[in-house]
Amino acid sequence: MERKEITVKAKTVEEAVAQAAAELGVAAEDVEYKVTVEPKRGFLGIGATEAEITATFTPRGEKNALDFIKTVVDDMQLEAEITSEYNDEGDFCINVNGESVGVLIGHHGDTLDSLQYLVNLAANRRDNGVKHDFIRVNLDVEGYRAKREETLRVLARRSAEKVLKYKKSVMMEPMSPYERRIIHSEIQLIPGVSTNSIGSENNRKIVVYLDAAKTVD
Repeated sequence: MERKEITVKAKTVEEAVAQAAAELGVAAEDVEYKVTVEPKRGFLGIGATEAEITATFTPRGEKNALDFIKTVVDDMQLEAEITSEYNDEGDFCINVNGESVGVLIGHHGDTLDSLQYLVNLAANRRDNGVKHDFIRVNLDVEGYRAKREETLRVLARRSAEKVLKYKKSVMMEPMSPYERRIIHSEIQLIPGVSTNSIGSENNRKIVVYLDAAKTVD
């Protein structure tokens, strides 16, 4: 369920909030609102003006995720802009941008991966014992993931070229599960080579090797 925003008019602000909650299908306490027009009673009903509010409902999972990231940014005293949207796969994507936010990325995205894990825990926690709809959160900082993905795909292609040229397997440096998936998916597109992962979870590496049985349709 995505964030929704509506405009509602009623005799009083309280009535407008109640009407907004009914239209959004949520409890009144879950509605955030801004009064855009204050109500006026007029004289003997003449010149009366209804209250108008802009009401917003943010699903609990989204709110928890955004609150978590905002707390991290504030506690680290970073100047950052935080935006969010849903992608085509239905994932809730949070983007953090700013001059000093590189610290949230870490070495090869280690810090970013840890933050993404924590923000997903925050998004899917129970509130007062109530379980909410599951939400998958993708966290990115300064577009790092897109840049890193392209770097990894180039690395995968170069490694495949070496394997095909020298007929020897190539072992890559340890990577996170997210990065390994990118390498695996890119190598799948290249005939004559395949991949395998070896090592423990915290030190897991990809091996690119010759696979004569693999061809392109």
